[in-house]
Amino acid sequence: MINFLNLLFAPGFFQNTQVMNALLLGGVVAAISGVVGVFVVIRGQSFVGHAIADFGGAGAAVAILMGINTLWGFLGFGVLSAAGVELIGNRAREHDLATGIVLSVALGVESLFLYLDTHFTGQAGAPMMILFGSIFLIKPSTVSIVIALTAATTAIIITIYRPLLLCSIDPDLARTRGVPVRIVSLLFILLLSFVVAEGSFIIGALLSTALLIGPAASATRITHKMGLAMLYSAVLGMSAMWIGIVLAYDSFLWPPVRRGWPVSFFVCALILLFYLLTRLRDKLPRSGIMMSGGVT
Repeated sequence: MINFLNLLFAPGFFQNTQVMNALLLGGVVAAISGVVGVFVVIRGQSFVGHAIADFGGAGAAVAILMGINTLWGFLGFGVLSAAGVELIGNRAREHDLATGIVLSVALGVESLFLYLDTHFTGQAGAPMMILFGSIFLIKPSTVSIVIALTAATTAIIITIYRPLLLCSIDPDLARTRGVPVRIVSLLFILLLSFVVAEGSFIIGALLSTALLIGPAASATRITHKMGLAMLYSAVLGMSAMWIGIVLAYDSFLWPPVRRGWPVSFFVCALILLFYLLTRLRDKLPRSGIMMSGGVT
């Protein structure tokens, strides 16, 4: 048994405090990303999630320049971009236009401050940390902040679950039943900005959308029941995150360079694998039905 564990986990894995923090934080963020991601898929707001991540990346670059925790930069600019998307695109057909405007501004601001970071702070690794994450370098004090933020997000999602679900499926019906659709939508996109900020902090601004959308897209192919979809999405996201962390840690012993591969690469690769497997699963029963019909 011990030899088998040694094959899976490199020496010192369970004794490394940074790895344990990464497992805890990564699991928490992956779970809430999976839950919120199902609503994002249903509402068709994947593009919005990407825009918020890029604007949050600009905020993280500003935070580095000011010498503060990058999580606050991700959160602050993420909330601003989310509010901007919702307020500019006050009709459904304007959402893509508003998101495109916010995204173009975000990329410009992000590139400017990443340039300033590398030239005036002496942190040459700032662009890599912001764009691709730094889960093994997170301070223990930040773990409690992310857990508290996730708990608050979860509580609000539970509170507004029914009106949010109705607004996501049929906004017109929600209005006829007296649901304040605009307020619910604004509240949801603010919650989305929290989740995207956490994901960006963990695996980077460029790749956080994969953690938000990938598990949810797989889960909604497995089941059409909302509760199960959120559960499956959370489990898939957590599985990708934890396996990715193990592989990234083990990769420090892989030849030829023995320098370690980024966690974000493994997480995104596993998310893609899960999605492809769900597509394959969809095709197998259909093939069986066709074969049965042929025999009959």
